[in-house]
Order: sequence, then structure tokens, then C-alpha cells
Amino acid sequence: MDDLFYSAALTGLLAAVCLWIAIVDFRQHRIPDWASLPLIGIGLAISGMVSGIALPERLIGTGVSFLLLWGIGEAYFRWRNEEALGIGDAKLFAAAGAWLGWTALPAVMLIATTMGLAFAALRPGRGQKRLAFGPWLAAGLVICWLRVVLRI
Repeated sequence: MDDLFYSAALTGLLAAVCLWIAIVDFRQHRIPDWASLPLIGIGLAISGMVSGIALPERLIGTGVSFLLLWGIGEAYFRWRNEEALGIGDAKLFAAAGAWLGWTALPAVMLIATTMGLAFAALRPGRGQKRLAFGPWLAAGLVICWLRVVLRI
């Protein structure tokens, strides 16, 4: 019973913070540190108790995911002198690595990019240049976490 309670509580916390991040990023095109950084800490500190994913795998996931998105964003900025991926996206992806480990990162990114591209194709005002990526990263994180918790 305790395992079920901890799983539900941790999942509820993750879903609530990710929903809030998605709403803020969708409206303001920014992800506040005070939302994403605690997710990294919580993911590293206690998500392993529910998921069974070892700390080294989650530490590698945190570092690799941050460096990957930060590097892509930095390269694009140097090439085009225009921001494409913000540091908030890199921190949110690092949270995904902290919660899920490095092996889940391709699934998180696949879900996020598929949902983001679908939204971009279907949204009204498609001529708009900017599209927030945080909502889709947050969705990918929550979906992949649910797969871990529900063991599907």
C-alpha cells in the first residue's frame, strides 16, 4: 500500500508541475528555473524509489539530456544568431533524464517532437515563427513516467 501511495503522490507532483510548466511556456515562451530545477533534484533524490532506475543511470540521463539540448540550442544560435531552444528546455529535458534515466530519453524526445510537430501543423496562425517546446517535453516526460510506474 505504501508503494502505491508513493507512486501516486510522486506521479501527481510530476504531472502538476509539468502541466504548470507547459502552460507558462506556452504563454510566455519561458520555463522558470524554480519549476524545472526542483524537478531535477526530486528526480535524482527520490524517483528511483518508485521507478527502480539506478542513480548512475539517472545521473547520466541528467547530464546527457541537458548537454544535448543546450548544445543544439547553442549551435543554432551561433549559426543563425537567433535563439531556437532556450536553456529552460534543456533544464526540463535534464529533469526527464533525472526521473527516467538515459535510456528513456529517445522516447521522451520522440513523443515531444511528434506532438510539437503535429501541433505546429494543425494550429491556427501557422505562419507564426515561435513555438514553445516545453509543453511537449513535459508531456513526453509524464507519458514516459506513467509507462515506468504502470509497468507497461
